[in-house]
Amino acid sequence: MKYHIITYGCQMNKSDSERIAGALNKLGFRMIANPERADLIVFNLCSVRQSAIDRATSKIKNFAKSKIQISPARIATRPGRVVGGNVKSNPKSKILLTGCILNKDKRRLEKNCDGVFRIDELAELPSILEKLGFKVAGRREAKVGHYLDIKPDYGSSPIAYIPIMTGCDNFCSYCVVPYTRGREISRPAEDILREIKTLVHPVRESKGMGCSKKSNFFNGVKMGAQEIWLLGQNVNSYKSKIQMTNVKSSSRSHRYAKRCGRAKSKIQKIKNVDFTELLKMVNDIEGDFWVRFTSSHPKDLTDEMIEAFAKCKKITPYLNLPIQSGDNKILKAMNRPYSTEDYKKLTKKVRAAFKKYRKGLESYLALSTDVIVGFPGETKKQFQNTKKTFQEIGFSAGYVSRYSPRPNSAAFKLKDDVSPSEKRKREKKLVKIIEKSALDFNKQFVGKKVKVLALEKRKDFFLGKTRHHQTIKFPSNKNLIGKFIKVKILKATAYGLEGEKY
Repeated sequence: MKYHIITYGCQMNKSDSERIAGALNKLGFRMIANPERADLIVFNLCSVRQSAIDRATSKIKNFAKSKIQISPARIATRPGRVVGGNVKSNPKSKILLTGCILNKDKRRLEKNCDGVFRIDELAELPSILEKLGFKVAGRREAKVGHYLDIKPDYGSSPIAYIPIMTGCDNFCSYCVVPYTRGREISRPAEDILREIKTLVHPVRESKGMGCSKKSNFFNGVKMGAQEIWLLGQNVNSYKSKIQMTNVKSSSRSHRYAKRCGRAKSKIQKIKNVDFTELLKMVNDIEGDFWVRFTSSHPKDLTDEMIEAFAKCKKITPYLNLPIQSGDNKILKAMNRPYSTEDYKKLTKKVRAAFKKYRKGLESYLALSTDVIVGFPGETKKQFQNTKKTFQEIGFSAGYVSRYSPRPNSAAFKLKDDVSPSEKRKREKKLVKIIEKSALDFNKQFVGKKVKVLALEKRKDFFLGKTRHHQTIKFPSNKNLIGKFIKVKILKATAYGLEGEKY
């Protein structure tokens, strides 16, 4: 039985696809890159914005009718790797939909496919597949388990997305994540650390009894991961516990204790682990890799967390800190419990911490953000406040979205009174401001030598990422994918860097 996954959305959706793949592999399925030959096609959707779910619904509807999908936006040949192109499907193939799906969306989507399940219902996958006529391997033993317990199929990507928590308790008025993902659940720290340790070390071959056995715990990992993403809807609110074992010498003399067989005793301690402690623990893992995290909430970014972020050298100098609006009244209407003044003070603290604890280019914090334009009731004056806030802060990158009303959200009851054309105008104006500050930030790197992770080979050049999460283009004929290299920066644009291998 062969399957193919088509992924829409953010890093969390990519991580979801890796876990879906891991579950399907366990049930006897095999992933293929060509959807024409797939017996099962899984669409993993993002429904954070209504416009996104509308586009996905249209594509799936056409696909279900003709079994041909024309030029999909993004097709996952493997989880985490996406390409464009035309898709033709096996007429007998089955279509499943999953992702961040509201019950209202679920009822609507069921008309155009063979089955729909929310990502938190992944444990029900074996019974869903059986109802579709698939013979699930070892039905009695084929328990998928809880979403966070599933062993993902990471493939051979040098980037690994690690969910440290799922769900959200913030209930921003425009957002449906608490309804699609549920309330916050933090993953045990031991599981996170074990997964990272396994990923950052290449597969070792251990020979014995005439065969070789992979020591790697997770499915499909063929190389050590160089970039680790810690994922969650709000990573700063992560809370867990870990059992610590301290080996303590006995009170007796060492010789007498050894003769009595009580030279040492083990003391078990339970330690509380918040996101600050987790960053420190991840930073202490051996290996040549770097770490990023997303997404953060300004209200939960404490002074202790900022200090740990700046001190832990494996954590890259990149922070995505969504502001959502630069006007205090709109922030209140969004149920974002901070003011623009609070946000500005916070960004100054983080930047100051990096200047204090890091040197050279590492002291330059790359600060990106998310913002919504056209929220219900947003006046032109309030939008001007957002523009002013963006000009004052100077982001290195930004993700601007037009407000899209979503059922179940508190803001859905409000009148969507900003016209689509006005939303587009405001989006363009903010993008121009971000482009200017991004260019100013990137210009600081011209003439400098930076560490780059090579990610993608094009005709005669590579694309990679810097520690500041800048996209960089550089020429090379060698096979560099998944390797760290030094690149000298020759040119900067608002959207990245260009250079040459040093």
